[in-house]
Amino acid sequence: MKFYSGFSLKNDKHFFDEYIKNSEYNVCGFSYGAIKAYEYVKKELDLGHRVDTLQLFSPAFFQTKTEQFKSMQLRAYRKNQDVYLRQFINSCFSPYEVKKVELNNDTTIDELEELLNYKWDLVGLKELETKGVKIEVYLGEEDKIVEADEAKKFFLEISTTTYIKNANHFLQID
Repeated sequence: MKFYSGFSLKNDKHFFDEYIKNSEYNVCGFSYGAIKAYEYVKKELDLGHRVDTLQLFSPAFFQTKTEQFKSMQLRAYRKNQDVYLRQFINSCFSPYEVKKVELNNDTTIDELEELLNYKWDLVGLKELETKGVKIEVYLGEEDKIVEADEAKKFFLEISTTTYIKNANHFLQID
């Protein structure tokens, strides 16, 4: 099993242990890591490698957000990265208590820009499906980071989508 962490995070896999399929042919990612997991799976399949399942936990989905929103995020990050990340982590856990997470000190503005401007490719996702990859998407109803309802509409067409009532971005309920 290969896991990709969320934006600015490391060692966050344990938040999703109850959902992760323990198989060497499973690839999963959380938030920004969902983008990385998807891109990894495409490359692996192009190389003829086997992938059975792609699990996307609260995938970064900002394609319905305005350019103004994205610019504001980038400006805030440039102004004070520490304050931005602290507010970001608080929002990830909202409306519940913030839990301890490990930050990746190598986070860059380019990664935030990639995350905010990434366009999920429905055709590419369907191609994974035709190659035998089962796609699973997990979304929290109370997610304060991504628009879970919009993401659900998008991913329902190509995945088994689990919408967790009262769950936050980390899919935690309390």
